[in-house]
Amino acid sequence: MESLYTYAWIVPACPFVTSGLIGLVSFIFPKVTKDLRRVCAMFSILALAVAMYISFNLFKQQIVNHSTYEHSWSWILNDDISIKMGFVSDPLTSIMSILVTTVGILVMIYSDSYMYHDQGYVRFFVYLNLFAASMLGLVVSPNLIQIYIFWELVGMCSYLLIGFWFARPSAANACQKAFVTNRIGDFGLLLGILGTYWITGSFEIRESCDRFNELTSNNSVNYSFANICALLLFLGPVAKSAQFPLHVWLSDAMEGPTPISALIHAATMVAAGIFFVARIFKLFEDLPLSMNIISWIGGITALLGATLALAQKDLKKGLAFSTMSQLGYMILALGIGAYESALFHLITHAYSKALLFLGSGSVIHSMERFVGYSPNKNQNMLLMGGLRRYMPITGTTFLLGTLSLCGIPPLACFWSKDQIIVKSWIYSSSFGCIASSTAVLTGFYMFRMYLLTFEGEFRANRSDRNTLSLVNNNIIWGNTQMTEEKSNLSSSLWNELIDSNKKPIKGYKEKNSFTSKASYSSESIYPKESNSLMILPLMILSIPTLLSGLIGIHFYQTETGLDLLSEWLIPLRGISQYEENPDNLIQVLIDSLGSVSLSVVGISISYIIYGPIKNPYISKRWLDSFLFFLRDWSENRGYIDYYYDRFFIRGIRSVSKLISIFDKWVIDGMINGIGISSFLGGESARYGEGGRVSSYLFGLMIGIVPLLI
Repeated sequence: MESLYTYAWIVPACPFVTSGLIGLVSFIFPKVTKDLRRVCAMFSILALAVAMYISFNLFKQQIVNHSTYEHSWSWILNDDISIKMGFVSDPLTSIMSILVTTVGILVMIYSDSYMYHDQGYVRFFVYLNLFAASMLGLVVSPNLIQIYIFWELVGMCSYLLIGFWFARPSAANACQKAFVTNRIGDFGLLLGILGTYWITGSFEIRESCDRFNELTSNNSVNYSFANICALLLFLGPVAKSAQFPLHVWLSDAMEGPTPISALIHAATMVAAGIFFVARIFKLFEDLPLSMNIISWIGGITALLGATLALAQKDLKKGLAFSTMSQLGYMILALGIGAYESALFHLITHAYSKALLFLGSGSVIHSMERFVGYSPNKNQNMLLMGGLRRYMPITGTTFLLGTLSLCGIPPLACFWSKDQIIVKSWIYSSSFGCIASSTAVLTGFYMFRMYLLTFEGEFRANRSDRNTLSLVNNNIIWGNTQMTEEKSNLSSSLWNELIDSNKKPIKGYKEKNSFTSKASYSSESIYPKESNSLMILPLMILSIPTLLSGLIGIHFYQTETGLDLLSEWLIPLRGISQYEENPDNLIQVLIDSLGSVSLSVVGISISYIIYGPIKNPYISKRWLDSFLFFLRDWSENRGYIDYYYDRFFIRGIRSVSKLISIFDKWVIDGMINGIGISSFLGGESARYGEGGRVSSYLFGLMIGIVPLLI
């Protein structure tokens, strides 16, 4: 058994070595690598497949033995400090390794087709392998120093991948924004690690958590200082997992290629923060103040992310704010002590969100031939519609992911989200209201995205023939009939569509599908289903989207009376009565009617507004005002970026200018003044030297006379 655990280091090593080899070969032999670039993709997939195979075997071994294994060796050793490196294999490590490797392999298969014509194809796979290796290294790390090293590598890879198309100004700005925002969280994390070491004298996670709890329970350490250290540790996940108020980078990160958006939002970067809080959860448990702050940050993030997604017109940004909201659910669950429920939602959400992002990439890939390569157009849901008829597999799988995220049984996210909502109500009515409201909003905005993208009529082809034909199509109500007036469309979306069609995007090559009569054929004016390499990952991801929820419910009870996930986590958490639910499956479904009703309410409202049937009982004036407010709130991201820019960025720049002026005119002025004075004095003295001894004696006498007086 132990011999199998000793191979755990191979899991992160496989993609790391592959990344280095591909990068080295492409640097030495660029032409050969470019000609054989698909071989690079095959090696990348093979390396991650080996890592996945080992992860599954380790997980199988742990299910049987309920054991953990840790191996480390000294890296820096002296009389004052001891830093070790190594790897740990426990249930949390195995679950996260399986999550990262399975999603990573599917993203790589998908990327082979999606990025095939991109000039940076090989570079993309180098970054992708390094990203997966960094996340897997983070997962197997047994101490805080090693976690911090891989934590920074994850941030660096996200910077490289978000700014992959760095020639695009928006992508360059987005990767810088993500990097700077995460530096704030990483600095707090570093201070928290140093503070924890100062208290416990150890960087090892298990030892430092036990020692920290022992000292706080005995009042051997100041309670306020302990909370400060804990919250500084939590500041890292706040930035990495896009929690309020450091969430502002997440939607801009959509400037990267869609496959990497799927990996970031499903199994790597944003999941790193949730994993880290789960890894050091014992440190937070005995600090009620810290747990309460964590809960409120999670609740605010969940509700804020849902409101920001309500009226997004960009498909990927809508999914990004959805990720932010669901991450808030997970942090809320951790804050109220629902450890298993948070990990359960992390697993179910990862597969559902990967499915949705890869589905959106399939849509964007098909839209490019109609509206060009500008993200403002090929990701604009107002230019889509009716795609389910032309892309049936993409539409069906996207609908599965949508229903799962909305919380509709028996799909995966239903089970995990229902647990969080129920336990939020048990813990506090305030958190229960937040979780329930977010569930309603989730049903609304997710179905809005599906309806605008896949239902109704395809609108991009008509927009090229005539600007008004797109506007006259009733996007709000979903009416497929053409009208001569704009009364069925809200004024805000009318102006928005007119602007988006009148303003060309500079720097992008636009495609016009209507330059000839032949372009009006059904083959050319409607999208096509993506190829098999892009469809296959969608079909595979549909399976865990349907079935992964079974691990956290009492469909199959173990000898301890727990569900499978809680049984697997016994070595970490023991048997928790709070997590135990003795009811059978039928009773669970009956008890979950409340959360399902919340989702159905949101879906129904979305269908009434955006569905194919016009409802005459809704006031047009009220609806236009409401939609204008939602659009304004969503497009301005709740005005948070505006206030950050106004008070922080501009404030820092103003202070920097004042400091620069002070440095230039005061500090430099004093130094330069002394130098100039010395120079002028020397020059003046030089002109007083004539070389005559009588003149020198006369000057000497003039100087002596005052002294004698």
